[in-house]
Amino acid sequence: MLTDILILIGGLALIVLGAEWLVSGASAIARKLKISEFVIGLTIVGFGTSCPELVVSVTGALQGNSDISIGNVLGSNIFNTLLILGVTAIILPIAVTKNNQRRDIPITVLVTVLLLALGLSTTLFGLGTADGLSRVEGIVFLVLFAAYIWSCFRFDEKPAEEQAPAPEMGTFKAIFITLAGLAGLIFGGRWFVDSAVSLAHTLGVSDKFIAVTLLAGGTSLPELAACIVAAARRKGQLALGNILGSNIFNILLILGVSATIRPISFSGIDIVDAAVLMISVILVGVSAYTFEKDKIDRFEGVGFVLTFIAYYVWLFIKL
Repeated sequence: MLTDILILIGGLALIVLGAEWLVSGASAIARKLKISEFVIGLTIVGFGTSCPELVVSVTGALQGNSDISIGNVLGSNIFNTLLILGVTAIILPIAVTKNNQRRDIPITVLVTVLLLALGLSTTLFGLGTADGLSRVEGIVFLVLFAAYIWSCFRFDEKPAEEQAPAPEMGTFKAIFITLAGLAGLIFGGRWFVDSAVSLAHTLGVSDKFIAVTLLAGGTSLPELAACIVAAARRKGQLALGNILGSNIFNILLILGVSATIRPISFSGIDIVDAAVLMISVILVGVSAYTFEKDKIDRFEGVGFVLTFIAYYVWLFIKL
């Protein structure tokens, strides 16, 4: 157990260092390529910080453990939206651009609805023979993912908040720091997850609980670290792009790949898990269009975090 605890601490340290490097390098690349920090957050940072979820979910699919695959993605998206976006907004209210309102947030809501409608078709509508995602639906998710990424680059816009001058960084250094940061996040996250799961198994908890809590939280640590650093550096669009990008990556890419490898069962997911996932994306939409418009403010961030805490209290009561 002592070894697991030491690996847990080492993984966390590597995650923090990797997040610092990733945000610095990704921001420099965005300035050099004249691409908005939101798109950089959505692609480079979003994909990089979602690599742990990809590894965990694909491994679960290959081993025929759908509880791990789907529990990890649902738990990660809830963790990303309610806790990480909430904490980020408390640190720095997050500006929401017109593209975020017209495309990114609605698409996040739509893909979440699509996931739940397809995955829980029997429970919700009495359709099909069992809840889950088929290989065909997995391929459809991958096609939708490719179309979304194309649209982000095709219709990118540069928000005013990103026009402020920043210290220049050489191209090679920016690329190196970005890749080193990604590596730190991925390996640090892997060490953290492995040691956390080992400790949880020692305590005798279920696979679903491990997937929705420890795996989801552990594989979301890169997003948490990257967003906190981005907020501290007043790069709200990078943080928002990271969260929305990670959530869309998780559903369309990770579950798309996992379902294509092996159809995914939703038998371990209940209505409360699905409802909290849906509530999380609705809260983002409500925050972007109401109260202090064009911004997710600190008050809304507190609401996100309180909703997350309530859900985790429910999980522990059911343990």
